Amino acid sequence: MTNFILKRLLQAVFVLFAITLVVAYAIRMTGDPALMLTQGAGSVTEADLVLIREALGLNKPFLTQYGEFITGLFVGDFGNSFMGGTPVSQLIEMSLPATFMLAISVMLVSIAISIPLGIKAATARGKWADQLIRICSLIGLSFPNFWLALMMVLVFSITLQWLPPSGMDGFASFVMPSLTMAIILTATNVRLVRTAMLETLQSQYIMVARAKGVSETAVLYKHALRNCAIPLITYFGLQFGGLLGGIVVIEKVFNWPGLGTLAFEAVGSRDYPVLQAVITVLSMLIVGVNLLVDIAYGLIDPRIRTE
Repeated sequence: MTNFILKRLLQAVFVLFAITLVVAYAIRMTGDPALMLTQGAGSVTEADLVLIREALGLNKPFLTQYGEFITGLFVGDFGNSFMGGTPVSQLIEMSLPATFMLAISVMLVSIAISIPLGIKAATARGKWADQLIRICSLIGLSFPNFWLALMMVLVFSITLQWLPPSGMDGFASFVMPSLTMAIILTATNVRLVRTAMLETLQSQYIMVARAKGVSETAVLYKHALRNCAIPLITYFGLQFGGLLGGIVVIEKVFNWPGLGTLAFEAVGSRDYPVLQAVITVLSMLIVGVNLLVDIAYGLIDPRIRTE
């Protein structure tokens, strides 16, 4: 198992190196931060722009800038923001917990809903319960996340005044953004759980367990669900990684103080250090989640780690 984990760690390091290199180059193709900083400042000469680029370190060769970024990455130093000079690590430290807690809450809600519904749909195959669950999941897939978020605000904040419309302040503020993303994810997860359970329930060991008098709950949750866990863990892990990277719209709608909002503001101001740091941290989280998924494979199925 140790060799298995070390191999995955080496692969993760290589992936992160490739991602940071591509991101660093792509960001520098988006525009000149010196021009953004001098907007509305009246007449600015080319000499002024040169001085600004020199102060920000933008006059150095790309590989030199990238080397400085990698060196700082090892010690947790992402440099300073172009807008205000705040240390980027401080901005990340303030925003990361909000994004992570929101993503965790979304996944917990989605899994808690989708697994029972998917199992119910599989056991009631072709019946009215199965048809109803499948129709509801199809409707959930049809909702754009930004539209659903705006409808949540309109109904629960403006009309009913039950929940705060934006910001992160207590448990109530988690409800709408979590439900918005969870509804969309659950629509996909229910169908995935249903398909995996249908294949597993036709296996001979399930028939043997039922013939031995094992309770239906134990058959479904202890035997069937455990044996179809690998495809579910795969998808849930990839889904969580995608959620971390795709939560920008939801954070913006609900004014959530997370990495998505920070990245959105950095794009508009061409704030290279902030944007590069946010993408790097999100990439590290996604790669880390995939690494945990690989390790979970080996723990669940010994055949994988021996291969």
